[in-house]
Parts: sequence; C-alpha cells; structure tokens
Amino acid sequence: MGSITIHEIDGALNARLAAEARRRHTSKNALIKEILAEKMGMPVNGAYSDDYREFVGLWTAEEAEAFARTQDSNAAIDPGDWE
Repeated sequence: MGSITIHEIDGALNARLAAEARRRHTSKNALIKEILAEKMGMPVNGAYSDDYREFVGLWTAEEAEAFARTQDSNAAIDPGDWE
C-alpha cells in the first residue's frame, strides 16, 4: 500500500473537501481516496461507481450479435433528416 502527499491545496478546495467530508461523516483522507478510486474507475467501498458496470457481460456473444443486427437501421443516415 502506498502513500502520497499533496502540497499547496487551494484554500477554497480545502474548504470544499472539509465540508464534503463532514457531509459524508468521514475524514478528508477517506473522501480523497474515495474520489480518486471513483475517478479511476475502481471499486469504491467494495462497489464500482460506474452505473453501467452491473450490465457488462450479461449477454452471450450470440445475444449481442442479434441485438447489433436489429440496430443496423440506426446507423443509416437519412439526408432528409438534415434539411
């Protein structure tokens, strides 16, 4: 496990971090780790922050291919739509 130190945090940012930490009933350190993990697409408190991650990998290759075939008409551009 590593550690980092962040120098020269702007006063306004520091105040906002402190306020958010209080709102969440946590420390600034825990808040910053949560924000970093979330922004890096990693698990936050044991769960992924990505709202769509729960749907990834649900379809078989055949189901995905069948769905893709139904979407062919969505890829067609009708010039009349742009007049």
